[in-house]
Amino acid sequence: MMTGPERQTIPRHVAVIMDGNGRWATERGLSRTKGHEAGAESVRVIVRACGELGIDALTLYSFSTENWARPDDEVDALMMLLATYLREERGELMENRVRLRGIGQIDRLPPHVRSLLTEAESLTEHNDGLMLTLALSYGSRAEIVDAVRSVAADVARGELSAEDIDEEVINDRLYTSGIPDPDLLVRTSGEMRLSNFLLWQLAYAELYVTDVFWPDFRRPHLEVALQAYAQRRRRFGRTDEQLAGS
Repeated sequence: MMTGPERQTIPRHVAVIMDGNGRWATERGLSRTKGHEAGAESVRVIVRACGELGIDALTLYSFSTENWARPDDEVDALMMLLATYLREERGELMENRVRLRGIGQIDRLPPHVRSLLTEAESLTEHNDGLMLTLALSYGSRAEIVDAVRSVAADVARGELSAEDIDEEVINDRLYTSGIPDPDLLVRTSGEMRLSNFLLWQLAYAELYVTDVFWPDFRRPHLEVALQAYAQRRRRFGRTDEQLAGS
């Protein structure tokens, strides 16, 4: 476990693009489904590690809106894995006081998955530990469009004036309302892109990319990412001189 100065600079919120399940499986001559199954174990390990390390929030890019275009058998396998996780991890979530929340176009999920998600959210809503957010059927551009539509509707009803629209108003309409913006984004498998994930919320996040495929990502890899974060100086658009005077 990290101690001393490193522990004091740990990010409040970590977001993860869990990439590389398919390539991990291909390198081993396995089906993509086997890669996703191996990736599910990494989820269990990293959720537990984040709670133990004192991270407040963890958001996992679990299934994107673009993922619906994948072959039906792969989508079905992913939905089955999600259902299994929501059903079998309840005890672990409760034991570690984890609060679970799903964000995205949840209505597109199969009914049995939606039901399991709702049950898990209700079961864990009073837990006071890690806030675990699963981005499911999630796309950031769609999220922003939904937020703008919500604001526009209020303006049309006369409940909000155009002059009152600011960042806080937009933030309140996002799927992530009530969750602090990520301090650190981790992407596995070496890809250098955001893939339509939390585009608004990641505006000032620190980025960390590792070549490690998600099924191989474990606590030591997470701690390396946290150590890299601890060594950075977050500027939020300000100069070194401004930071020195603050």
